[in-house]
Amino acid sequence: MLLKLVREGLGRTVAFVDRITRPTPIQRTPEAQQQVEQALDGLALYQYFACPFCIKTRRALHRLNLPLELRDAQNDPAHRSTLERQGGRIQVPCLRIDSADGTEWMYESNDIIRYLEHRFGAVAPAEQAG
Repeated sequence: MLLKLVREGLGRTVAFVDRITRPTPIQRTPEAQQQVEQALDGLALYQYFACPFCIKTRRALHRLNLPLELRDAQNDPAHRSTLERQGGRIQVPCLRIDSADGTEWMYESNDIIRYLEHRFGAVAPAEQAG
């Protein structure tokens, strides 16, 4: 019980530090950002608010300027159940990728970040705003 309280407290502290030290997001033209947002329709991130690996993944989302749907698998029983039933285990972060070929569940923060950077990270100079 005490360990859980300490872990939660540390996680919330890390989440607070994350909030005040977030990286600058990628800037895209409005058209390019709209295309990115449409491409996000089949993606959702199952996460816990204070999990360090989830915080790391959310930082990458912010840096990549990806307004991805976040699903709280810690406090929302429906999301937790879906993650366990369809994904196979309760482990976060987990990126759900729905496509015409089916649904893929990606569990490791580094794999998730690498996937998102590969798919959404490249910004051509002509697309950069400012």
